[in-house]
Amino acid sequence: MHLLEQVAIFLLTAVLIVPIFQRLKLGAVLGYLAAGMIIGPGGLGVIGAVESTLEFSEFGVVLLLFLIGLELEPRRLWTLRNSVFGLGSAQVMATGLVVASLAIAAGFNWQAALIIGLGCAMSSTALVMSFLTERKQLLTRHGRESFAILLFQDLAVIPLLALLPLLAPVTVHSESQWLGVSKGVIVIAVLIAGSRLVIRPLLKFIAHNRSQEVFTAAALLLVIGTALIMEKIGLSMSLGAFLAGVLLADSEFRHELEADIEPFKGLLLGLFFMAVGMSANLTLLWNAPLTLFGLALGMMLVKFAVMYAISRTTGTPNNTAQSLAVALAQGGEFAFVLFAAATGLGIFDIHTSQLLVMAVTISMLLAPVVMIAHERMSTRWLERKSTPEYDVIDGPGNPVIIAGFGRVGQVVSRVLRMCGIPFTALEVNYQQVDFVRRFGNKIYFGDATRLDLLLAAKTAEAKLFVLAIDDVAASLKTAALVRQHFPDLPIVARARNRAHYFQLRDLGVKMIYRETFLSSIAVAQQALEKMGFAAPAAARAVALFRKHDEELIEVQHAVHSDEAQLIQNSQQASEQLKSLFEADTINLLNEDLDAKQ
Repeated sequence: MHLLEQVAIFLLTAVLIVPIFQRLKLGAVLGYLAAGMIIGPGGLGVIGAVESTLEFSEFGVVLLLFLIGLELEPRRLWTLRNSVFGLGSAQVMATGLVVASLAIAAGFNWQAALIIGLGCAMSSTALVMSFLTERKQLLTRHGRESFAILLFQDLAVIPLLALLPLLAPVTVHSESQWLGVSKGVIVIAVLIAGSRLVIRPLLKFIAHNRSQEVFTAAALLLVIGTALIMEKIGLSMSLGAFLAGVLLADSEFRHELEADIEPFKGLLLGLFFMAVGMSANLTLLWNAPLTLFGLALGMMLVKFAVMYAISRTTGTPNNTAQSLAVALAQGGEFAFVLFAAATGLGIFDIHTSQLLVMAVTISMLLAPVVMIAHERMSTRWLERKSTPEYDVIDGPGNPVIIAGFGRVGQVVSRVLRMCGIPFTALEVNYQQVDFVRRFGNKIYFGDATRLDLLLAAKTAEAKLFVLAIDDVAASLKTAALVRQHFPDLPIVARARNRAHYFQLRDLGVKMIYRETFLSSIAVAQQALEKMGFAAPAAARAVALFRKHDEELIEVQHAVHSDEAQLIQNSQQASEQLKSLFEADTINLLNEDLDAKQ
């Protein structure tokens, strides 16, 4: 099959399958894995070159590690040393020991058992990092610790590769493994020096010539070249790319490099997961499903239990320990390389290798489902267990009720407190309530959309209701409730946008302030002054705009349900505003002339 035909099949399958999984909230990673299984040899058999596809797509993992390295300046990486070498070494050694013990109990010799244990201790860097990034969990505690452990696993590649020939039943005549390790140390040192003496000046020279495509080519060459050098001396390509990223993290090219690499990373990483799905030996799965699923689930349970025990021993909270253990429970792509190398050295036979590789593959296929299921179950459990009961409001009422104690509500409360005006603040987010209470603020945890809470807050005795709720639906529901049961109570409302403004006006609320409007006006005035307008002229221009926009929004409120009329009205208003500004400019010039005369 022609190369372009294969590319078209990969793209078509990804475009059709991945959005379905995203729509079902199963994540893009699982979609790519499923797409690969469909078109691979075990599925429709459309694509057969699994090994070459997997080898090429591994650069997606390389680019991912380079971008992660760009986010970590060397001093920040140094702060992770305890997690990397502490948690990382504990996870690899403990998991390897437990799995190796089980392998010995199953009849393997200690050499094969040790390789099986250490291979199963590895987790998938690409899968875990992609999932955490997609879910915006990379900066959480379990995200940071997952990254640290995965980084140690990449570092562990060096001694594990050196260990393999020493465990072979027949002495393999090859270059000294210690010499290979020494080469690795030397290359890393050269890379550190080269980043300062060669790479940065070269990037600066290319950037000075203002050739974007050449800079993109240089960025790709930097990553691929570093990865290939590391591979040639027997180290991990991902480790080399990560080090290159770290060394450039504090450079002036960091953001431009990130922007150039990101598109390639996304496509190649998707191709990598499709290749993993393609590599699933469905024939073996069909012949021995119980054995393979038993091995995969058993490995995941052992890794979960070991990682959870280590986390809890080090004082990690229960929820974080669970999330960390679930994230690292699957096998990793490095196990494929390790088991294949072990088979070549005669440490165990081909059938054992195929079983182990398939078990790791199944664990990688199951990992996104398990992580999503755990995430949903833990979220529901937290909501059920940790959400307290609403506060009981008693005592006399206050003249002002503030519904919503976020950015807007807090500013309003500070001004009222400064002027000595008492108020009752209501907030439905208990985490926000706990946070602001630390600063001595008096606030009640409760839902302002409930009539019983408003009655308990003595809303009927209040003189003003400040509606500062961030959520549009809750804001509208509260406004309707107050209008219905307390029709004479004035409402000052915050609107997130024009649509929210129109809906509040429909409910009869008249004092409405769009949350970004006044700050935008202030920014616009500063922009005019920086562009050469005199301060009075800039103030007059933005005052003209503000008056016009406030009149316009009332006019548009009358037709906001008719989209065609609203568009036409907006176009007419734009022309009208331009005419008003031109007329005002002429008036201003005439006034200056009169003043001079």
